[in-house]
Amino acid sequence: MSPSTDTEYQDAAPSLAAVDDASWQVPDFDSLELGPKLHDAVLVIPVLNEGKRIQGQLRNLAALNHPIDIIIADGGSTDGSLEEDFLRDVGVRARLTKTGPGKLSAQLRMAYAWALKQGYQGIVTVDGNGKDGMDAVPLFLQKLSEGYDYVQGSRYHPDGTHKNTPLERTVANRMIHAPMLSLASGSKLTDTTNGYRAYSASYLLNLAVQPFRDVFNAYELLFYLSVRAGQLGLRVTEVPVSRSYPKSGKTPTKIAGFSGKLKILQQTLAAALGRYSP
Repeated sequence: MSPSTDTEYQDAAPSLAAVDDASWQVPDFDSLELGPKLHDAVLVIPVLNEGKRIQGQLRNLAALNHPIDIIIADGGSTDGSLEEDFLRDVGVRARLTKTGPGKLSAQLRMAYAWALKQGYQGIVTVDGNGKDGMDAVPLFLQKLSEGYDYVQGSRYHPDGTHKNTPLERTVANRMIHAPMLSLASGSKLTDTTNGYRAYSASYLLNLAVQPFRDVFNAYELLFYLSVRAGQLGLRVTEVPVSRSYPKSGKTPTKIAGFSGKLKILQQTLAAALGRYSP
């Protein structure tokens, strides 16, 4: 089945003409708009000093020319990888640079709030460290067009692939993280640590979700949104993706050491127990 057109997707999506953001908690940020809105879905790429990895990823996206706008959610990179001229060359629509407090979830709140106010009907998110196959973007767009509210990318899907995944990550994801969040959400999920996913605008704007809260600072928002859709009886599905880690050298990740892994477990448990629900 081929991906939907923008018109088909727009017909299936709710109107965002009256977004009420009065209660939203969003970190301060600077925005650099590089082009007009061309599509009804947007690809959000959170980044922090990813250097050649994000540049290669953006060049790949430019070559694929998917029917989706691209915005960078920058956490404050200082490595020169996100210069304006380069971003224009690869077709990025906007660069948002967080200046307020917070980590990944704050970057995502910033980008999602901006995207919803811009009128986007669907949001796809992928990490900016070059591990994920960009050819899967049309699969997310297709599921959004079919009315799904949360689409999780899974390397463990029967048609998904992964290479050089550290063993401890496979064990933690398959035996702890995914089962815990699947049980809490009532939906079968297999790759809940994967940031490659999509949300409908109606899901993010649902008053029973309220993602724009300062409680979401690190990875909490990813885990909470993995759980909340199923709890609310919204449509949830997975699509196959590919994820490749380097054969050698440092693993591209912002999760470092025992304390970082412990915090991930604590945030996962909090999401499963409903502690982030409004």
